[in-house]
Amino acid sequence: MAPALSARRPDLDVEGLVDEFLPPPHFGDVSFDSYLPDPSQPTQMAAVAALRAFAERANRAVGAKRAKFRRAAPPEGRAGVYLDGGFGVGKTHLLASLWHAVPGPKRFGTFVEYTNFVGALGFRHAVEVLKSSRLVCIDEFELDDPGDTVLMSTLLGELVKAGVLLAATSNTLPDKLGEGRFAAEDFLREIQGLSAHFDVLRIDGEDYRHRGLPEAPTPVTSAELDTLAAERPDLVRDDFEALLAHLSTVHPSRYGALVADVPMVAIDGVRTVTDQAQALRLVVLVDRLYDRDVPVVTSGVPVDLLFSAEMLKGGYRKKYYRAISRLVSLARDGQSMVG
Repeated sequence: MAPALSARRPDLDVEGLVDEFLPPPHFGDVSFDSYLPDPSQPTQMAAVAALRAFAERANRAVGAKRAKFRRAAPPEGRAGVYLDGGFGVGKTHLLASLWHAVPGPKRFGTFVEYTNFVGALGFRHAVEVLKSSRLVCIDEFELDDPGDTVLMSTLLGELVKAGVLLAATSNTLPDKLGEGRFAAEDFLREIQGLSAHFDVLRIDGEDYRHRGLPEAPTPVTSAELDTLAAERPDLVRDDFEALLAHLSTVHPSRYGALVADVPMVAIDGVRTVTDQAQALRLVVLVDRLYDRDVPVVTSGVPVDLLFSAEMLKGGYRKKYYRAISRLVSLARDGQSMVG
């Protein structure tokens, strides 16, 4: 059997961090044409049209000389576009489609990957690297603490001044970032500064992953996982408690490397989590598994009961609901492979 996730410790390769700013495999070949808008939700088609126009705006600047003098951001709109909507409406699909439609140099990463990038290289070095981009895409934009608020406000301000175009997705409007997580009113200037960089595109709709489909599959037993492990030597199997403990020792920006080349994951003894730090780490892990289309099989409680009812009412509820949506999808894939 392949080594468990809790036995892996991916190294931080500072030199390779820049090369990792690409759409994840799940969105490696998406396009505006492959996005299927819900006919009952006009905001989805409107978002596609607006993003196509944003891509054309970026493409018109391709011939500008940029080696010696930096150009200012094109005047016909704000420097950024911000996709706001619930989970499962295709925001990441559209963000990746925009990335594919614009010529490089360009970067695509999650919010936590950018903050870790700044931490690894230092602020000024990170700005110098990122401002060489024509487009910077930021997925899952959330402000979980005051330090991130100040950091991202300053970083994006520097990129805008350098003429870099920005695109971001989130479940929270820009002027509501941080709400329910910390005293956001104390950082209102920074939050308003972030909001000023973006034109907001609201995308309404239902979660496409679960339209007309059943809820989370019934968990298997530990004995069934034993059988699966015997049949699949490439299976990566973990005990839930051991996995929780291990995730606390690995920076969330390395969770992608943690699950790299993993064909299938089995987790024994899943329970409802009540600790917020553990829950937020699980959110990032689920996102990275989903990015790579890794099927998941579990024993214990159903995966839609992973987070407590209290957590699903708190400031991070949108993150938890997104993680449940994605994990249920991966669990269905795992169930089909188990039979």
